[in-house]
Amino acid sequence: MPASVARKQQAVTANVDQVTGERIPKSFVFSRGKLPSTLRHLQQDLRKLMLPYTALKLKEKKRNNLKDFVNVASPLGVTHFLILSNPKSLPHLRFAKSPQGPTYTCEIKEYALAADIANSQKRPRCPPEIFKNSPLVVLSGFNGLGEPYKSFVTFFRHLVPAIDTDTVKLATCQRILLLQYDKETELIDFRHYSIKLQPIGVSRKIRKLMQNNQVPDLRDLKDVSDFVTKAGYGSESEPDDEAATVSLVSDVDKLNKASRKSAIRLQEIGPRMTMHLVKVESGLCSGDVLFPMSVGKEDAKKEQEEEEIEDAEDLMELEDGSDDDSGDEE
Repeated sequence: MPASVARKQQAVTANVDQVTGERIPKSFVFSRGKLPSTLRHLQQDLRKLMLPYTALKLKEKKRNNLKDFVNVASPLGVTHFLILSNPKSLPHLRFAKSPQGPTYTCEIKEYALAADIANSQKRPRCPPEIFKNSPLVVLSGFNGLGEPYKSFVTFFRHLVPAIDTDTVKLATCQRILLLQYDKETELIDFRHYSIKLQPIGVSRKIRKLMQNNQVPDLRDLKDVSDFVTKAGYGSESEPDDEAATVSLVSDVDKLNKASRKSAIRLQEIGPRMTMHLVKVESGLCSGDVLFPMSVGKEDAKKEQEEEEIEDAEDLMELEDGSDDDSGDEE
C-alpha cells in the first residue's frame, strides 16, 4: 500500500469514533460581543476543558459573525459550539449543535475560574497530560425529567467521544465533567475534576519514589529500611470508605496494578459554574423557542428585550452571511 494512501486512512480513522462509528465530536468555544477580563479567562478555561478536540487558540475578530464560525466548522468537522455572551443581566453560555441546532441558553448565576480554585487548594493538581483525552461526562439528577432536559442530556452525551466500558484503557480516564441538576432550585452545577488513583497500603514516600524515579535523601537514616517504616506502612490519608476503593481490571501505571486495590480521588480543577437553563431554540441561535424561561411579571419585559436583542443580532449575522459570496469563507 502506498504511503500516501496509508496516511489518508490513518487520518480518517483518527477522526472516527471507534465506539459509535461516527465522526468524533469537536467543538469551538468563542464569544459574542464584548466580555470583561474574567469572562475571557472563563472562555479559555472552557477551551482547556474541551481538549483535545477543540481549538485552544481560536482567533476571534470583531468583524467575525456567526456565519463565519459555521463556515469554518464544517470542513474541520466541528460539531458543537459553546458561546459566551454578557448581556446586561447575567452572563449567558449557549450550547449549540452545528450547523442546524438546537441551542440551549444557560444563565450563569455564579462561576469560579480554574486559577481561583487552584489558589484555594493546599495541593492543587492539574498535570498537562490529563488533557490528552476527553473528560468523562457524568449527568446526575436528570432522571425522570421531560423536555427540555431530556434533549439537554442527549446533547452532553454527544459532546465528547463515547467510550466502551469493556475495552476502554483506564489510563485514558483522567478527568470528569459533572453536571448535577437540583430539582428544588432548578439550577445546574457544572464541575470539572481530575481523577487520581492511589494504591491502598502504599505510603506516600514510596509513591513519590515510584513516580519521580529519584533517589531519596537518606542522610538522616541508619538503614534504607527506615525510609519505608519511619512513616508507617500505609498512607495517613487513605480513605476508610470501601466505596472509594476499586479493584482494577488492568494496569494503569507502575503503582496502580490490576492485582491491587486503589482508591479513587477526585480533585476539582475548574472551571466551576452554577447555571440555569432559560431558553431552548430549535435552530442555531435562532428558530422556534421550545422552552421559554418562567419569570416574574416585573422582570418579564426586561428579560424578553435582552433576549430579543441578542437573538436579532445572531439572526442578522446569519442572514447577512447567507448573501456573501463563497470567496468570503475562511
